[in-house]
Amino acid sequence: MTTKFGLIGGGVMGEALLSRLIARKIYQPSEVLVSEPQTSRQSFLEDEYGVGITADNRVVFTPTTEVVFLAVKPQVFSAIAQELADVIAGDSKPLIISILAGVTLSQLEATFGHLPVIRAMPNTPATVGAGITAISLGAYTKPSHQETAKQLFSAVGEVVEVSESLMDAVTGLSGSGPAYVALLVEALADGGVATGLPRAIANQLALQTVLGTAKLLHETKLHPAELKDRVTSPGGTTIAGIAQLERAGFRSALIEAVKAATARSQELGK
Repeated sequence: MTTKFGLIGGGVMGEALLSRLIARKIYQPSEVLVSEPQTSRQSFLEDEYGVGITADNRVVFTPTTEVVFLAVKPQVFSAIAQELADVIAGDSKPLIISILAGVTLSQLEATFGHLPVIRAMPNTPATVGAGITAISLGAYTKPSHQETAKQLFSAVGEVVEVSESLMDAVTGLSGSGPAYVALLVEALADGGVATGLPRAIANQLALQTVLGTAKLLHETKLHPAELKDRVTSPGGTTIAGIAQLERAGFRSALIEAVKAATARSQELGK
């Protein structure tokens, strides 16, 4: 087996990327080596995707490895860094891509020397191929590394590039954002139940309304305010609902949620 893609951490996000890369034939299963400590996950990933499995993180660094993807908990990064110290100086010169929240490019580069490093922040819709990932480039990256990262993360959704100083804001918006949207869907459904709709119907109406509206905005490129105006007729039902949302501080609450999550991300990064 010739390893081209090494994955350290076979959890939810690591598997999400892995599954899409193989489905899109960006890598063949025989070219992928996953390092995962849990034997149950090892067996599952091997059976499900036909990839190589190891419990030794150092093994993914081979002379043919093009990319090493770090998808472990940030708390174990220092331990992994110590473990990898002897192999980083070897013949393997892969692109390092990290999705470890709060682990900075300077920390990564201090560990991986002059290897090219890219820091990324995907979000949970990546597990169904509908995510968005922000990437920040390290000091030793070249345009080819940037294109590789964009190709990989395009397999699980859209990709944007930001300066690292904005990564906490990305965390506060798109990283934490799925939870805000889930609350919105839940609240819409509860409102339907409060007005007499059966729970199953209310859930279906709420979910499809959010999904359809997002798709409409995405495909038409309409500004959200323009779509809102199109739905809002004079003296009608929608403006009555919007007026109540404004009284309740709906928009301000979302803005403050993003700001609070951003601030918390900054705290965790320290």
